[in-house]
Amino acid sequence: MNRLFFILICFFLSIFSFAQKKSADTLYLMNGRILVSPIIDTLLGAATFIDPEDTTKRAHVENDQLFAIKYHTGGVFYYYQQDTITNFYSRDEMWLYTQGERDAKKGFKPWGSFTGGLVCGLAGGGSGLVLGTLGVFFGPILPVTFLATVGIPKVKIKHNTVSNPNNLDYDVYILGYEREARTKRRKYAMIGGGIGTALGYIAYFSLKNLIH
Repeated sequence: MNRLFFILICFFLSIFSFAQKKSADTLYLMNGRILVSPIIDTLLGAATFIDPEDTTKRAHVENDQLFAIKYHTGGVFYYYQQDTITNFYSRDEMWLYTQGERDAKKGFKPWGSFTGGLVCGLAGGGSGLVLGTLGVFFGPILPVTFLATVGIPKVKIKHNTVSNPNNLDYDVYILGYEREARTKRRKYAMIGGGIGTALGYIAYFSLKNLIH
């Protein structure tokens, strides 16, 4: 009897779980993110949905941040509309652009930018050991210069970071990928430069009395 009761409980739980998953809607954001969660409403210029990370809370995404919503019923509503002023990409082109951003966000790891920022920060922050007070004053210039130029070099797209290799045939996908990749380069360079500069100044103030 207990075994039969346990089987029935598991059966109903599986049905409930399936129903919950089936009722989830899919939000496609303009930055390439995809959120899967039941939509509560789409009023007042934003979509309100259950927060996927905390189902006790509600989250909001404004309409201009949404590419489309695919409802659990199968219908799709597109928020992105092509125009001749700001949204000059067609709907299909913008979809490819967001996929490029999404793939770069997930797979592109600019550790070279972090290392370069770290080295420049160390050199700038620790330049006071060679140049004295002048080096302390002008120390941040080196990592800031590196940060300003780190986005210039061409982005090399690694095939293992591309969700669909056929997307590489489209310029708009590559543009989306490169945009996000350059943004990540600057973020990594900023973090590395900040850490390096702090370590450089620590080294200077710890050793300056031994050298000067």
